[in-house]
Amino acid sequence: MKKQEIKKMSKKLFSKRRLVWDVMSEKEKAGVWEFDHQYKSFLDSAKTEREAAARIVEMAAKSGFSSDLGSTQPIRIVRSFLEKSVALCLSGKRPLEEGINLIISHLDSPRLDLKQNPLYEDIDLSFMKTHYYGGLKKFQWLARPLAIHGRVIRSDGSTLDIMVGEDEDDPVFTVADILPHLARKVQTNKKVSEAFEGEKLNLMVGSLPFGNEDTKDRFKLAILNILNEQYGLIEEDLISAELEVVPAGRARDVGWDRALTGAYGHDDRSCVFTSLRAIMDLHRPQKTALVLFVDKEEVGSEGATGAKSKFLESVVADLMTAHGKEPHYHEIQTILMNSRAISADVNGAMDPDYQDVHEKRNAARLGYGICLTKFTGSGGKYGASDANAEYVGWIRNLFNQKKVVWQTGELGKVDEGGGGTVAKFLAPYGMNIMDCGPAVLSMHSPFEIVHKGDIYMNYKGYKVFLES
Repeated sequence: MKKQEIKKMSKKLFSKRRLVWDVMSEKEKAGVWEFDHQYKSFLDSAKTEREAAARIVEMAAKSGFSSDLGSTQPIRIVRSFLEKSVALCLSGKRPLEEGINLIISHLDSPRLDLKQNPLYEDIDLSFMKTHYYGGLKKFQWLARPLAIHGRVIRSDGSTLDIMVGEDEDDPVFTVADILPHLARKVQTNKKVSEAFEGEKLNLMVGSLPFGNEDTKDRFKLAILNILNEQYGLIEEDLISAELEVVPAGRARDVGWDRALTGAYGHDDRSCVFTSLRAIMDLHRPQKTALVLFVDKEEVGSEGATGAKSKFLESVVADLMTAHGKEPHYHEIQTILMNSRAISADVNGAMDPDYQDVHEKRNAARLGYGICLTKFTGSGGKYGASDANAEYVGWIRNLFNQKKVVWQTGELGKVDEGGGGTVAKFLAPYGMNIMDCGPAVLSMHSPFEIVHKGDIYMNYKGYKVFLES
């Protein structure tokens, strides 16, 4: 083979990894900044699954989606379930029996939850007990400003939604940490997994007493008095409450060039927002488009609002009814089996300071577009949904044709660790499904990092998928 032919062939060798910023047009680059502004606004208003669900319903309604089946043409349906799961459907030109194009993402993120009997006092300070939710590094939640978001059902059955710690005039809360001078035995000489105990993630909420020196539990009583005066709560009301402790503060630009966005909840609200915008910006796709938002992914997708629930089947039944069809079980299963799906979830970006846990040829990077994750799982792909070659090829070719910048990724070296997504819970329906989403640095921390170009390319990828 001649040198010129070798050189020509070498250019065709796989080198798909491309910086988004090198590929995008100037018009697209300008659009990235405005898109990120809207994304940050969404993050700030959706720090819990309830808030995210409510924001989705609000935005969908403004885009013409309705809970009334068949009230618009093309059919635009929004359905909320228990205020923690939402589905948006847009009818396509092709018959339902040919399947739907489905994107599923999750609304929940790692956090601290208040226990049902949380309030106590110790050494003249008031605290609330917490139980951490999802896979997090406990030490990252110490010595930082925290906010409380959530819902309380009062003794009279009325509902109270609470958000404290986000306004600049609000108080914040915190979990105290031991000073380094005294940490040697209790922390420094221990494994990280043992040095920070879950039962010591106690939220500091007050330090003033109520009554005189003879009053029992007067620091706890002081907080109960505030809760009663401000919200009409009694202590027993905290039993019927879902109060979540999240990082206080808004999403921020990161770096001199502002190309990165730092915030709580990129996993998985980056996929939530981009898939929401994708279906909102569609007019009439070829196949019916369905974007599904579920809860409880970080704890195994259990419960009535997780991906393991029957919510998806119920939504497909509604779609059939809206199209004038009888929603029999067999027909629902046929539609799902003929469907194509994206499990919209993030991948771990290669960290420059910890490159040794990644396999560089197959690790995702910030700034290189939407990441295609063929398989997840751990220890020999255990617990994974492994997409077939035909489906990976179809998505790859679709993204190439539509000029979507993409990369591939896996979550760390073989035997290094791993993780899972909701893909394995939808795959049993027989549908083709693969994980696609942005790369994230500091995943599952209170301040995750994404690249603005990746978020925009995520939106573009989801939109062309729904349109296909």
